[in-house]
Amino acid sequence: MSSLRIYNDNDFSQPLVFTEDGAEISRQLNEVGIRFERWCTRELEEGATPDSILAAYQAEVEKLKAENGFTTADVVSLTPTHPQKDDFRKKFLDEHRHSEDEVRFFVRGQGLFYLHLDDKVYVVLCRKNDLISVPNGTRHWFDMGPAPEFTCVRLFTNPEGWVAQFTGDEIASKAPRFEQLIEAA
Repeated sequence: MSSLRIYNDNDFSQPLVFTEDGAEISRQLNEVGIRFERWCTRELEEGATPDSILAAYQAEVEKLKAENGFTTADVVSLTPTHPQKDDFRKKFLDEHRHSEDEVRFFVRGQGLFYLHLDDKVYVVLCRKNDLISVPNGTRHWFDMGPAPEFTCVRLFTNPEGWVAQFTGDEIASKAPRFEQLIEAA
């Protein structure tokens, strides 16, 4: 089940808000400019290729492209046996921002988005069926956990794809990690 935790950015001992209600997650995030929606997923073959996943979600991808000016879409997928999983996890764990919206639709699996907005950190557990759109310039980071298991459709305006500008803020090292929030639950 998807969830939202909201913390003060100087105190991660207890969330100010915790909910697993999809409508409430969407409401809370929409209030701060983050798009969060639940979409229906399609049954895909085991080992579906990125092209077949994009084909299955072509209507949704084209709609997002038209609404937001995205030019490209791709599929990212990681499993616990991926040889570079630790490197990929480390790459996303520091606070950063982008010059374009970061859009992810979870086709399978899960991951945590941390959104640093003013003096709060919104921790969003995205799972299968979740679409999240983080506006450009938003300070955030992503934790896929030590045994990542997810497949996401990603959309970009920049043909180079994922390009991060790291903030240098060490807040991400102070926040609870995937293991503390998800695996312990």
